[in-house]
Amino acid sequence: MDGILYPASLLLLVILAFTFNQTHNSKLALIAVLIGIYIVYSHETGNTATDFKNDVVKDLDESVKNFTK
Repeated sequence: MDGILYPASLLLLVILAFTFNQTHNSKLALIAVLIGIYIVYSHETGNTATDFKNDVVKDLDESVKNFTK
């Protein structure tokens, strides 16, 4: 994420999680925290859910080709 988008998205998620927690909506607060963890993880490591999905599809495709032979 470029420039201010990364810190702004984290700040928005912190505000949302705080607001959800104050209104006793712990499930949405937990979801906001998990999204924040995913954003930090993908930003720091470069691993994204799309890359993971593509790797799984590629492995399954290779397995099916080997199974049919």
